[in-house]
Amino acid sequence: MYDLHVKVGVESDVTAFILAGGKSSRMGSDKAFLRLQEETLLSRALKIAGSVAEEVRIVGDGKKFAAFGRVVEDTYRDRGPLGGIHAALSSTTTELNLMLAVDLPFVVPKFLKYLLVRARESGAMVTVPRADSGLQPLCAVYRRGFAEVAEPSLREGKNRIDSLFAKVTTCVIEENELVRAGFSVVMFRNLNTPEEFDMARSQHFGEMT
Repeated sequence: MYDLHVKVGVESDVTAFILAGGKSSRMGSDKAFLRLQEETLLSRALKIAGSVAEEVRIVGDGKKFAAFGRVVEDTYRDRGPLGGIHAALSSTTTELNLMLAVDLPFVVPKFLKYLLVRARESGAMVTVPRADSGLQPLCAVYRRGFAEVAEPSLREGKNRIDSLFAKVTTCVIEENELVRAGFSVVMFRNLNTPEEFDMARSQHFGEMT
């Protein structure tokens, strides 16, 4: 089982992908470039992912994000997170691949390390946490072969991620396990509305490390 005293370290056999998304109609701009506590959400996500994975890439529009790192563009355009995950896994050369949505600024490096440890232990195709009664597929570890599972759904116009988990071996990290391991499920709070963003401004990142 995971030892919380083990230091977070960069792993060379893992690729981390930041799902940068696009312009949010509710936020009025690209979430990736919104600033929270003196840094953009993209900068924060790159820093978090880079603390556990040697290779970090951005999934999104090359014209917008090329200045910030290596970019992977969707093969299936405008298909939401599943399209981004498929593109990421189609481009990777590593078996383990960490996905992190850009609008999850309170996820901490120690938790990403925990995810990777659990993914290695389980050998599952997908290792995903569950919090607030829902799976968190945008902060999860996927093996490269999941791209082949996503492909037929995307061709058929189906964009749901969770429904595909029944087709593969999936390790679900339940909320009670997270709590026992010392993690706060508040870290999965994403920023979808101006109200959520304003609330997040009062939250210090350091409180969740």
